[in-house]
Amino acid sequence: MKTVVAAAIVREGRLLLAQRSYPEEVAGLWELPGGKVEDGESIASALQREIAEELTVRIEVGEPVGEPVTLGDNVILVALHAWLVDGEPVAAEHSAVMWVTGEQLRAMAVDLVPADAVWLEDLVGLLG
Repeated sequence: MKTVVAAAIVREGRLLLAQRSYPEEVAGLWELPGGKVEDGESIASALQREIAEELTVRIEVGEPVGEPVTLGDNVILVALHAWLVDGEPVAAEHSAVMWVTGEQLRAMAVDLVPADAVWLEDLVGLLG
């Protein structure tokens, strides 16, 4: 079973979303940034590495958000609460990044990648 980890990065009551540029079936949709956990890597360190690569920032990682989501036959997607400790997010591997409030997140739920949309209420709850 492979694990993919996603960051629910919160700052001042807003959640950071990144816009997918590929693959084609999800290009243009918004997601929690993150990526694959490599062999021998903890979920937290994988998330820190992926976020450094994708957004050029450093984060601290907290508790899980919602329940893990099963993708296909052998992939588990886990979201973790996180916060910035250094830098300002840059869309190095995405089309764009943006900060959204809970109200904005609910309004754009149809524009979230399906796997992340499962956590909509959990994410809104993080924003207060």
